[in-house]
Amino acid sequence: MSEEEVIQKNHDTSTIETQINHNNKKKDVDPELFSCLLQPVNADADPEYIGIRRLLLYRKAESGDLRRLDWRCNGKGYASYRNYIRRPRNWESQQMASLQSTPGDSGRWLQCPSPLSHLFDAESWSSSRNLTGNLPSTHRTSFSSSASDIDHPRHRGVEPAYSFVGMHCIFDQCKSAVTVLKFGHMSSDLLAYGAADGTLTVCTVSEPPSVLKQLKGHSRDVTDFDFSSNNQYIASSSMDKTVRVWKLSQGLCIRVIYGVSSQLCIRFHPVNNNFLSAGNENKEITVFNFSTGRIIRKSVFYSKVTSMEHDHTGQLIFCGDAQGCIYCVRMDSHTGALSRSHRHRNGKSKCPVTTVQYRSFSLLAGGPVLLTCTQDGNLSFFSVALEIQGYLTLRCSLKLAPRLHNIRASFCPLLSLEKGEYIVVGSDDSNVYFYDLTRPRHACVNKLQGHRFPVIGVAWNHGENLLASSDLYGIVIVWKRAKLQRNIHGDKPQTP
Repeated sequence: MSEEEVIQKNHDTSTIETQINHNNKKKDVDPELFSCLLQPVNADADPEYIGIRRLLLYRKAESGDLRRLDWRCNGKGYASYRNYIRRPRNWESQQMASLQSTPGDSGRWLQCPSPLSHLFDAESWSSSRNLTGNLPSTHRTSFSSSASDIDHPRHRGVEPAYSFVGMHCIFDQCKSAVTVLKFGHMSSDLLAYGAADGTLTVCTVSEPPSVLKQLKGHSRDVTDFDFSSNNQYIASSSMDKTVRVWKLSQGLCIRVIYGVSSQLCIRFHPVNNNFLSAGNENKEITVFNFSTGRIIRKSVFYSKVTSMEHDHTGQLIFCGDAQGCIYCVRMDSHTGALSRSHRHRNGKSKCPVTTVQYRSFSLLAGGPVLLTCTQDGNLSFFSVALEIQGYLTLRCSLKLAPRLHNIRASFCPLLSLEKGEYIVVGSDDSNVYFYDLTRPRHACVNKLQGHRFPVIGVAWNHGENLLASSDLYGIVIVWKRAKLQRNIHGDKPQTP
């Protein structure tokens, strides 16, 4: 090889290396961020949202091996930034002393030597809270009350238990509404969510948050799904009239069960995972054999079955229909046989039941309880008499504003020493609300602001330190709950 050829080869090699380094640098730049930065502001656009969206893009969880970028501004997180841009003009003169973790301190915008800092050090999200107030508590065992989604959070000592330090991560791969989301069974980091475009996305929220699998097969909205007890399988229901079983390790659909109507809800049996129960638009609950896909049993109701939940023994199924009724159905764990035992109609509401959630113990009821939510905004809390085949007794109810979408609710994990019953629910005004069902007035405990569109689904992880919420635009936000510390002078929890 001549000297000129050697020189030319070395030049070509260096050119290739330069191009590779240039491409790698391009990968470090999020093109979506720059598209947002260069996006012209419409006449009706919210200027606060544009700025917030730019910041949130820095903490977007990316799929594959790409790590999400840490977003910080002047060493502060989103909550501090939001409080800063919304503070009154005479804020400095009105500023009063407050606790370190309250929004009072988060409004001051300080300089920081580095724009990047440690993760999860943001201030609390709720800009309308004030922890200095403390109202006397009263205890009531059964009542009905009304509340608005715009109620200011109540100033009570238990409130710090549901303080959040900001966003843990964001998933925005979906291009349509995320209709349902859940964490894996007994899992703190495995998260899955189904969307209106028929896809199921399986993620991990541990460091770094990333998308593990995207399951494609349904041709219409995913209405519900459930993890098997070992989290190796997911069973999903859809408006395309099918039930699909997915093997997560392979990301493949291993079984398709065809129905005659839209499948609206689905659950694995908690004791015998070979049983799979699905409620459909044809007013039926169908029990399938998980291994073969064959129908074992059917039970017909008066209206389409919109939601369901097993008790912890697997002997009872609680289901809600499109007319607002709650049914208790006995199920044989060996044969799968179904037999209806009780039917409960809550008031005059005839709106679809969007949530049925069972909890095996409550301090307020002293035993198992059931939470239901209807589309017209009725939240109901029942005690369950297992010895009388699951008979329901209404203990508390809360009337919210009617919903336009099938918004879901969930129990909050904390068992309060004040014997309250705390639930979290989405809303059409794009906020996530926390309520105490046992308070007839000012039931709102806290709210999270970060979504731009109606919030549909909410779910807690097993470790109870993360809350996931999804909205109509396909955004999933995982919120990080504030850590609690014990007071050396007592047992009441305090935020750090």
